Amino acid sequence: MPIQHFAPPPNLKAPPLSFATRVGDLLFVSGIPGFDAKGALPDGFEAQFANVVVNIRRVLDEAGATFRDLAKVNVLLTRASDVAAMNALYAGAFGPPPYPARTTCVVQALPDPKMLIEIEAVASLAR
Repeated sequence: MPIQHFAPPPNLKAPPLSFATRVGDLLFVSGIPGFDAKGALPDGFEAQFANVVVNIRRVLDEAGATFRDLAKVNVLLTRASDVAAMNALYAGAFGPPPYPARTTCVVQALPDPKMLIEIEAVASLAR
């Protein structure tokens, strides 16, 4: 079964990776940080979260999926103080219930010191 690759947006300087890969009925979305369309990383957590959601939506749209197709989400935060805000924002972006299975980790650092959040996901494309 061939693997289908989804490239990062052309104006985003990304490391060597695909934004997502599709294998059969599964879509694996790479960890996506909060960069905006121009590749800039805003200072605030809410703005970074919003950018992550936009970028995940773009990848899902390109693959013919929606947030309702997400089966598993992994959230990486660099500040424990952002967990409550993340839960509130997540409920709005990934809802309504039922939500995908989720793991949330507070990590010491992400690749860019300004990154406050990164989200990766797995979606089912079975119809």
